[in-house]
Amino acid sequence: MIFAMVFVCTRICQITTMIIIMGMLSWFVDKFVGANVLTPTSILILFIVSVLALAWALFTLFSYHRSSANAFFVAVIDIAIVGALIAGIYYLRNIRFASCSNTPSASRLWTNQLGGNFNALSWSPEGPCNMLKAVWAFSIMNTVFFAWTAFAAFMHGDHFSAADERRTRKHHHSSRHSQRHRSRSRSHGSHYSHHSHHSRRVYV
Repeated sequence: MIFAMVFVCTRICQITTMIIIMGMLSWFVDKFVGANVLTPTSILILFIVSVLALAWALFTLFSYHRSSANAFFVAVIDIAIVGALIAGIYYLRNIRFASCSNTPSASRLWTNQLGGNFNALSWSPEGPCNMLKAVWAFSIMNTVFFAWTAFAAFMHGDHFSAADERRTRKHHHSSRHSQRHRSRSRSHGSHYSHHSHHSRRVYV
């Protein structure tokens, strides 16, 4: 019950924030594609990760019962998403030094901080900068969210394994006990039959 509440609530948070990340990054991707310019790595990595993470979060949320039964597998995929998010955060790390004011200095302008193909297009100094800072912050939040669901799934899977082991031992013990009981019953029945036959012979 606790696992279900933690898993579902955190998955909803992941889906909500991933939709925001994917929406904002898709705007950047569309700009670069429209200008026939290669999308920078800092945008592309987080965009791909956000699409995959969103699809995974939706799948595991709507197939919760299957996810619960395959908790270890869910934990492994969630940890892989954490690693991919960390890679994207690393590539976009310089956005934290950018100034999103209307008149930033050249050294604090977000396009200069990120470099690459950003300078090939004309950008507003405020809107895109704020969007990328929001993407960076939401990505950090999702590393925590996915790490938490991975831990919860791992603990749930460990609990399932322990319960299965106890169930197997109990079944094995009960089956041995029933076999021993049947064996004793046969032995007692055979002894009783032999005794009855002997008694009838003496009586006759």
